[in-house]
Amino acid sequence: MTRPFRRRVLYIPGYDPIPPRRYRELYKREGSAQARISGYDLDFGPRRDRKGFGWGVAGRFGDQTSEAEIEVLVWADIVQGSMGQSILATYDQLWRTAWAYIGSGALFRLMRLRRGPVIAALYPVVILILQLLAALLVGGAVGWALGWVTGLGHWLALPVTLALCWLGLRLWQRIDGRIFAYYLMHDYAFTARNGGAYPAALEARLSEFATRIAEVLQGDWDEVLVVGHSSGAYLGVSVLADLIRQGHVPKDGPRLAFLSLGHVVPMASFLPRANRLRRDLRDLSDRDELTWIDVTAPGDACSFGLCDPVAVSGVAPAGRKHPLILSAAFSQTLSPEKRRALRFHWFRLHFQYLCAFDRPGDYDYFAITAGPVTLEQRFAGRAHSPGRIARPVNRWTAT
Repeated sequence: MTRPFRRRVLYIPGYDPIPPRRYRELYKREGSAQARISGYDLDFGPRRDRKGFGWGVAGRFGDQTSEAEIEVLVWADIVQGSMGQSILATYDQLWRTAWAYIGSGALFRLMRLRRGPVIAALYPVVILILQLLAALLVGGAVGWALGWVTGLGHWLALPVTLALCWLGLRLWQRIDGRIFAYYLMHDYAFTARNGGAYPAALEARLSEFATRIAEVLQGDWDEVLVVGHSSGAYLGVSVLADLIRQGHVPKDGPRLAFLSLGHVVPMASFLPRANRLRRDLRDLSDRDELTWIDVTAPGDACSFGLCDPVAVSGVAPAGRKHPLILSAAFSQTLSPEKRRALRFHWFRLHFQYLCAFDRPGDYDYFAITAGPVTLEQRFAGRAHSPGRIARPVNRWTAT
């Protein structure tokens, strides 16, 4: 009996405080839907390797079978720690983050790539300022009206205004689960607070990730696939660059592959102190030890669609090998009905790479992660998708 194709997947989430079980449930739900649409079979279960958090999946694709074990490389605790901010601290983040991008010139250069992710970055700034103005306006109107009616003037108006303003801001904060202004503010502030340099806690976690991947590479797998989504894409770049520089990729081991999805690399690499990330981008793009495929979509307003993360960052070496830039082509792979249902749902579209497509094309997340073909073989001979943006526009290119 032919041995099933065996794959190990290590998934690096973006800036997400949610426990990793969310990704297991998403994978099972959307994988089942994609299997029905595309005509293959997926069965979900536990992993043999119980280290960390993950799940197993067995696939049947025609007459070929496969087994995959998927593990989430968790940094949600670091995200949670960075989000425990008071209202005043969040507004302090706002000014500091805005200055980090405006003062460095990064914001204006990012606008030369894609407007969507820049608008997404400005969204929390604008919303938080509007919330403050609304709270001040309502609080001020009530406070001064009470001061005039009671004859106490500003002696009553000022404290009432401040109290109502604070109450208004607290109410805005309580409903942020629907607005996402605080969440996005924390996200961009986390990237910008050290000028693009990784904080010490994140550096330590990346080192743990590299050690874990090196351990997995010693196993009996046909492919070890690292997947990075959103800001997890540039963390994956740094982890894999460290792994390869340290000589931890065995020559006779499983094939190493990297799939970056919906990347936001320029939000970090365009900052003045992101030397480490720029060096990692340069080094990883020129290595033979792995296959690197980058998938984005112009329809995803939260990512830099079809922007070559190495080239636009200004660090592409001559004759570089990676990444191959491919489009998920939402306008073709999602039906008009599906696109209408997702219209204005920015976050859901940003996660579409991890979901089922009702008109699937070459990109199929579940066939890639659970199917019997390596990433290298799946996209062998492919050219970059039309519309690839590769012009270097980054002011800061030191490594």
